[in-house]
Amino acid sequence: MKRFSTLFALTLVCGAAQATTLNDTVAAHLPHQLNEVEVLGVKQMPQPGQVSVTRIDRSQIARMGISAMKDVALIAPNLYVPDYGSRMTSSIYMRGLGSRIDRPAVGLTIDGVAVLCKDAYDLDLPDMASVEVLRGVQSVLNGQNSMAGQINIYTISPRDFQGFRAAVQYGNHSQAKINAGYYARLSSRWFASLSGQYTHSDGFWRNTYNNKRVGAENAYSLRSKVVFAPSSALSITNTAAFSLNRQSGYPYADAASGIIAYNDTCYYRRTMFSDGLTVAWAGKRVVVTSLTSVQYINDDMTLDQDFTTADYFTLSQRRREWTVSQDLFTKGTRGSYSWLGGVFGFYRSSNMNAPVTFYDTGIQQLIEGKRNEMNPDYPIEWDNRNFLLMSNFPNSSAGVALYHQSRFDVGRWSFEAGFRWDIETVACDYHNRADASYTTWHVLPDGSREVFKVTPVAIREDGHIRMNFNELLPRICATYNFTDHTLIYASVAKGYKPGGVNTQMFSDVLQQRVMKEMGLSMTYRVNDIVTYEPETSWNYELGYRESVLDNRLKVDLITFFIDCRNQQLTIFPDGLTTGRMMDNAGRAYSCGAELTMRYQPSDNVELTGTYGYTHATFHQYNDGINDYAGKRLPYVPEHTAFLSALWRMPYDLGAFRPTLTAHLRGVGNIMWNEANTLSQPFYLLPGFSLTLNSEHIALRLWGENITGTHYNTFYFKSIGHEFVQQAPGARFGATLSIIL
Repeated sequence: MKRFSTLFALTLVCGAAQATTLNDTVAAHLPHQLNEVEVLGVKQMPQPGQVSVTRIDRSQIARMGISAMKDVALIAPNLYVPDYGSRMTSSIYMRGLGSRIDRPAVGLTIDGVAVLCKDAYDLDLPDMASVEVLRGVQSVLNGQNSMAGQINIYTISPRDFQGFRAAVQYGNHSQAKINAGYYARLSSRWFASLSGQYTHSDGFWRNTYNNKRVGAENAYSLRSKVVFAPSSALSITNTAAFSLNRQSGYPYADAASGIIAYNDTCYYRRTMFSDGLTVAWAGKRVVVTSLTSVQYINDDMTLDQDFTTADYFTLSQRRREWTVSQDLFTKGTRGSYSWLGGVFGFYRSSNMNAPVTFYDTGIQQLIEGKRNEMNPDYPIEWDNRNFLLMSNFPNSSAGVALYHQSRFDVGRWSFEAGFRWDIETVACDYHNRADASYTTWHVLPDGSREVFKVTPVAIREDGHIRMNFNELLPRICATYNFTDHTLIYASVAKGYKPGGVNTQMFSDVLQQRVMKEMGLSMTYRVNDIVTYEPETSWNYELGYRESVLDNRLKVDLITFFIDCRNQQLTIFPDGLTTGRMMDNAGRAYSCGAELTMRYQPSDNVELTGTYGYTHATFHQYNDGINDYAGKRLPYVPEHTAFLSALWRMPYDLGAFRPTLTAHLRGVGNIMWNEANTLSQPFYLLPGFSLTLNSEHIALRLWGENITGTHYNTFYFKSIGHEFVQQAPGARFGATLSIIL
């Protein structure tokens, strides 16, 4: 077998029709091969003004142990993906924009196919070939979910690499991963691969109430890819993926004591399937591509929503969702003019059941207590010490978009202009049920009491919500190339996220209906509390790129300003409420800068650094109680930083060649609430990896947060109590990889 350096390849299927994917063979086993590779996505044009992009090749993926989207945030500036809750909580923040529930602000594609459900973002991909992070609004080509940025992941293609890959990883707290894949050339036209992975973790935390581990997980995944190339002009690729995740949780601790203690069962179970079909035809000047996908998610979340040892209430949320999408576009070049344009459509159908079970303490404090304060002479008692608030939500959304982008090259100038016309409709049916009864007592003058009456409670609330959205999203960019290694650019673009429905607030609405049955005024109006409006933004960006010292030193510097209207914020309503909701702030500003530097003084030494600064504040936001104008946006880090130093031994030690990497990541500070009274200070997380490479085997010894730094990744309130999730401590482990 030839050395793996001969397998290092970047292949563009059908000219430019399919995504370029970097074979990971050399990168994983011969890390001295670190030449920077420009990755061109499926739905992109070569953009000389695209400075605000972080590209991660297979060598970095192997050195950093990147296998999931959360790991990508280690490197890209102003990208923050907090690790908390379960795999359902796929929160992403970029340049001050983000979302904890419903629609994301950062889009995701895998091999060109868009992942449309944010709850499916947190998944493992052991066969990553390369990743690119596009920072700033990407709405023209990628649509509504990319108003803050876009992450594109490319996996290994059997057309680029044939052979067998396997890896075994083990770390403290019984973190274990086993994956294997076989990639084959079946004939001159057919290529196929099959890979799978098993992941296990005992969990990093412990529930002191029952002394059980929290955060344990067992996950299974299977992935296949088939490529058919009947001619040099036509390529057909089908990728299918199936995964099962079973997690225990949630590791939410009391904010004051730092102790995890709750009495009800918490877990998250997810089953996912996706299939993507890419058909690409390349002519002399034009490439036509069709991307068709089917995505399915079936998940079940049950949690002790009060997260205490008291018997308040438990939430269960079970959902089945199907999504079908079709993207058809063409791109090409004619002289100094390049273009890309197409049409995109999708349909999503979901059915969710979200019952809330109230127990004794919850009934006392949230129902009986409120009622009896108003009328102590005729107190009530709930006849059953637990009862169910049933909620069912069949909902759907459908949309179509027309988009186009053009580029003209005139001497040292390049001008880009594009637009996207996005149309979407969202529909939700709701069916709320509550069946119970309560007894009203009459308090006599001597303090004794007698039954006054018994009242049944039978609530049936059905309704339909429909929302329509229509938005035009323009973008313009101008680039000037001083030399082949120096450029400056400026761009203006509009970003957008449609509105939607707060399904998690229906339990509170139903609770208020119960209170109304007992003579108390109803607090919520359904349409006011369970819907939220679209979010739009104008993004202004100025960038500079310089490459000197024979391309050994590369510097990218970007500044940006974002004017955001009706920003969608996830909030926990005041008082003893059980849900969370999306609200619209009036207006917010976000400005900042990003710096990326890479210096390679020799073939055996590489220094990399990234830094992101974001100052995101409310310009107008009054929730009816407080005015938060001038306050920083919660959950957005002000600083992100990453430093990495790599040294590879210039000669072999026997059959192995060592490579040592040290890195340091910094994040913070992060405001936890709109009033800016609680925050997570800036913290630093040092790590390392030592890799021993041979022709077929690589052993990687690694450590993360090796100093055991204590910090919080999440904060929230529930029924007046405050909770945080503490990050894991120091993590150490080893990974053994084999390629044949």
